[in-house]
Amino acid sequence: MRHSRLTRTAFTLIELLVVIAIIAILIGLLLPAVQKVREAAARAKCSNNIKQWALACHSYHDVNNGLPSALIAPSNPNYWNKPLNTTGYGPNWIIFLLPYVEQGPLYNQQSTSIQAWAGINNTAPTGQDGWRTLGQATFSYVQCPSDPNTGTLYSGSLGNLARGSYAANLGPGGQTLNGGSSTPGFSLNGRGPFTITSQAPHRSMTIQGITDGSSNTIMIGEIRSGMNATDSRGTWSLGQIGCSSIGAYAIGDDKLPNDMESGADDIAGCPNPSPVAQGMACWTGCPDANQATMRSAHTGGVNAALGDGSVRFIRNSISQQTFYQLGSANDGLPLPADATN
Repeated sequence: MRHSRLTRTAFTLIELLVVIAIIAILIGLLLPAVQKVREAAARAKCSNNIKQWALACHSYHDVNNGLPSALIAPSNPNYWNKPLNTTGYGPNWIIFLLPYVEQGPLYNQQSTSIQAWAGINNTAPTGQDGWRTLGQATFSYVQCPSDPNTGTLYSGSLGNLARGSYAANLGPGGQTLNGGSSTPGFSLNGRGPFTITSQAPHRSMTIQGITDGSSNTIMIGEIRSGMNATDSRGTWSLGQIGCSSIGAYAIGDDKLPNDMESGADDIAGCPNPSPVAQGMACWTGCPDANQATMRSAHTGGVNAALGDGSVRFIRNSISQQTFYQLGSANDGLPLPADATN
């Protein structure tokens, strides 16, 4: 007597639903891990970028006996905080450091124009604005891979300019010209290692001149690129505050890294996003570029290069006074325990 054997050729509906549920759970567990790995890699790349700028600063310093000018801007008329103006100010610190980050050919395209500005005393040179065309270039060291806006262009009155992620530290006390502080905070000195200059030789501080100690002072901070075409923040070739420099932070309404108080940065042409939790708060009615803090798309804080060339991650939870003291080159006080992680 033969017995027939039944063979199943498919899953039952219940079995299929169980398999789908297991796959969904695994994907749910895997995606956050993948995102964390990607962000860790992006943060490491950003840290390496800012390290390269710090090393370039030291190389420039050794040759020129001082850090480069954050921005060359004649004192009459005063254009140090007007990125929307089409004339009247010259190259910034990144332009001067191009040969030190393997961008010598880019620098050489406009070396005559750059050097013409490097020799001025209060008055802009005539017909020497060719350096501005360099700002259309993009290269790896200038952009943080975590910043979602670095691929966008600043399209102000100067034309289309590329974005970047790193800023010279003018200091939390504010900045006018030649090292002057416009807004003191905490009754402390608040000058940073970099300076906007109007007179030759166009140099900022020496490393030895950082009286609080190079290992205790931010030299280069991370910033985020602007959210729309008229928001000049992160425009790497412009030296004004918010473009490729930070200043007047840890005071007023721009107290901390990634400050989310409404209207925090004071930058011409910027939006004040809603919700401000996007991390790019800004005063929309500001006519100039007067105040900007460090910002990043990293979770929990920002990268910064100190004056000794080391790179630290500064958390958003840092105290306001510690942030001020880290940014100041000459406050004369020891750093509190929450300075860096």
